Amino acid sequence: MSVLGVVGGSGLYDLPELEDVRETWLDTPWGRPSAQIVRGRLGDMEVAFLARHGRGHIFNPTDVPYRANVYALRSIGVTHMLSISAVGSLQLDHEPGSAVVPDQIIDRTSMHRSRTFFDNGVVAHVGLADPFCQAFRETIVDIGQTTIGSVHNGGTYVVVEGPQFSTRAESQLHRSWGASIVGMTAMPEARLAREAGLCYAMLAMVTDYDVWHESEEDVSVEIVRQVLHRNVEHGQNVVRALASRGLPDCLSRCGSTMDGAMISDLAVVAPEALDRVALLLKTRR
Repeated sequence: MSVLGVVGGSGLYDLPELEDVRETWLDTPWGRPSAQIVRGRLGDMEVAFLARHGRGHIFNPTDVPYRANVYALRSIGVTHMLSISAVGSLQLDHEPGSAVVPDQIIDRTSMHRSRTFFDNGVVAHVGLADPFCQAFRETIVDIGQTTIGSVHNGGTYVVVEGPQFSTRAESQLHRSWGASIVGMTAMPEARLAREAGLCYAMLAMVTDYDVWHESEEDVSVEIVRQVLHRNVEHGQNVVRALASRGLPDCLSRCGSTMDGAMISDLAVVAPEALDRVALLLKTRR
């Protein structure tokens, strides 16, 4: 059975229609996730919500426990992971208030974010040429065009370290690459979702024009806050529509991404290292 995991800001799980609601703290080999996982049922669909930055937004982008978040969702049976994120626009026609469902990522994070489950004695190499599940992406685009209105299909998300916003030179550099949006959390989240065999897609809500637009106000926390409430409403509507439609069948084999990816000889891998990743080595069909 397909299970939807939604990672985003607090409030997404405040759905009056959500039934059988329970909150659970989960322990993982990488510690606890950012917050309690809120689980419930919308119609016939199981849904799990997780506040990426914790309740009250207590984790900055570098310190989000990405591995614990993704592992916890996988451990409770999540098959499709929807990231709902606030981003800055790098293109004139990607106006604040619109949404982007990106299809590519450029990772410019510079500090140590744990990027893989496979380290400290066990090594695997997964493919990441297309970091988002195509069928899931297309479903989010289709739903977004109905529930939100202005949705851009595709585009490259540049991930910066933060927590500071970009300099003008950086913003212009990212534009020169043809990138569409800039944010701080898509990596390593997308990398880990791929290793965990999850169908991963993103609904990126544009809050501002970063700092490149000469006639628009530079991005600030206050500007971002003004859009966050609307983001929650849009996210709730997308989740409702997904529950009505159902999650798509994966055509990209996301659930079998670990097939052939392990390069370590499991006969010599320490038992404790193998135990950490045993769940991820089980193919999710």
